[in-house]
Amino acid sequence: MIPRRRFLQAAAATTAAATLLPSPAHAAPTRRDPEGTVTGLGPASVASPLGNGEFVGGVLYAGSRGLSPNVVGAYDLAKDSVTAHFDIPTGIGVWAMASVGTDVYIGTHSRSDLYRLDTTTGQVTKAASYSDHFIWTMAASPDGKVYLGTSEPGRVHEYDPATGASRDLGEAVPGEAYVRSIQADERYVYAGVGANAHLVAIDRATGEKHDLLPPALADRDWVSSMHVSATHIAGGMNSLAELLVLDKADPSAYKVVKATAPGEKYIVSVLIHDGWVYFAGRPTGTLYRYELAGGKLEVLGVPYFEAATHRLLAHEGRVYGVQDNAVFVYDPATGTLDYRNLVQRGFRSAPEEPMSVHSDGRRVYVGGKSGADVHDLATGKVTRLAIPGEPKTLLTVGGLTYLGVYTQAALYRHRAGQPEAELVARTGNQQDRPRDLAYDTRTGLLVMPTQPEPGHMNGALSLYSPRKGTYETYRPVVERQTVYSVAARHGVAYLGTLTQEGLGLPPVTTTARLAAFDLVRRTLLWQVEPVPGARSVTSLSFGATLLYGMASTGDVFEFDPRRGKVTRTLKVGAKGGELFVTGRVAYCSDGDRIYKIDLASFTAKVIVEGLAGQWFGGEPKLALDPSHRALYAVRGRDLVRVAIDGR
Repeated sequence: MIPRRRFLQAAAATTAAATLLPSPAHAAPTRRDPEGTVTGLGPASVASPLGNGEFVGGVLYAGSRGLSPNVVGAYDLAKDSVTAHFDIPTGIGVWAMASVGTDVYIGTHSRSDLYRLDTTTGQVTKAASYSDHFIWTMAASPDGKVYLGTSEPGRVHEYDPATGASRDLGEAVPGEAYVRSIQADERYVYAGVGANAHLVAIDRATGEKHDLLPPALADRDWVSSMHVSATHIAGGMNSLAELLVLDKADPSAYKVVKATAPGEKYIVSVLIHDGWVYFAGRPTGTLYRYELAGGKLEVLGVPYFEAATHRLLAHEGRVYGVQDNAVFVYDPATGTLDYRNLVQRGFRSAPEEPMSVHSDGRRVYVGGKSGADVHDLATGKVTRLAIPGEPKTLLTVGGLTYLGVYTQAALYRHRAGQPEAELVARTGNQQDRPRDLAYDTRTGLLVMPTQPEPGHMNGALSLYSPRKGTYETYRPVVERQTVYSVAARHGVAYLGTLTQEGLGLPPVTTTARLAAFDLVRRTLLWQVEPVPGARSVTSLSFGATLLYGMASTGDVFEFDPRRGKVTRTLKVGAKGGELFVTGRVAYCSDGDRIYKIDLASFTAKVIVEGLAGQWFGGEPKLALDPSHRALYAVRGRDLVRVAIDGR
């Protein structure tokens, strides 16, 4: 094992882009810049995140996520280097891989395409396309068929490499949105389902389905990882960090093994190998193994603090774990753990789809997978702040930048110039996705709303006091909704909601709300529906006395807190994004255009267009410089500064 500090420093040094040289383009904006002037600042966030891997001979083929195009890199064990890359032209990432002979099959998501990589010739060809949103998981049967698990709905497909034909085996469990794990043997396909847990055996010949999940486990939410052997099925269940081990001959003879690391919630990958079930947990990143014959559980170590292990593979007696930009190797013969950063060994880094953007006035943070790129505005230098998760929202208060990080709905803080961010708290309460941050000067509270874990109800609101060091969570706040956006003033947090609760759980409400939460008495004061039919209120910002918001429909609304009513609405963009009020004007973006709104006449005009920002998940972001003279946005995957006059 390597200490956490060394890991984070290594990650920061190897996953960032090459440092940009200082240039006039990175200087602070001047008063001569006309409003709408766009200045390029280079790639917003550069990373090399992996989603899966598969062995063919002595080469590990690892697939990337979030790059454009995504790639499969060939890591040659004998040479200890990545010797080739193969472009995957469609989709936003590779979650699923399987091998048949010397061919590697690669499944993408958003869109769902299946590719075949012939490792003998290096040729990549598209084998099939599917209408489902995500290909999450893939496995090959002993006779060379390829099985795919998809989402929305949770469906199983069979692909026959011999004929090129696909067969739809239907929804594993009607009404369930996700097949997140899949395995196959001579007779059955096994599908792990969520957001309500099922483990379904599908007869490959007849299509007949049987749920193997023991009735005592019917209240679990996912079977999200799986592996099978000739005698056993092992599945990782969320969110209690449990491993389910079934005897194929008698599924009623099962064991539930609890991961033991403090705070463990997820079993993210599973491998049955040589009489043991190896499995990896999250958020701790711990590697475990469970003995099938004796029932002994062993903690093998933490190869990388809080990293997600996307795949466990066996090769020549060793166990390999594919992580975000690396591979770890466990040798059962010696008990040693070895860590190999694939970027250092030649794996391609490239601009990813960013997730958040924020400026403290001297630098711009761009959140992505496993950290944030920090752009120094004076010098143009870009450094990587490594974080075990995805920064979804950021805010600077009192010289510290706070980051809301997925998963575990974690709150971190970072002092500029420090090599690491410090963990403040994890929200718990079945929350995993921070949505926004705001600070209330009257109470001295930092306010962070969060979305629940997949399949769970009710978002939460967490309140952190930097002065007292307290962290308190309230759930629910707005019943059966997620709080998506927040603005705070005079001891009241104003909340914009999202009708979606945990992913995979059908919304039970139809319209997003605006609500007020008293930060002193900790009570909900009122709630209204500001824009009919809106799925979410994506952003909130205060003017002098009035509150302004933007909805998912692209409508901007004006709300008078004293009268408790919406006073004006204006259709602005194609969809909702960030909104900032500065003086008598406001700025907002739908990801392609930036609009300026005159708050007196309540009219809008376009000041920038053609951004085509490639934001992760299609959620457009925008940042306001504290000087109120610039905005920061993304053009394609590049960070840009947009000059504004703020009046």
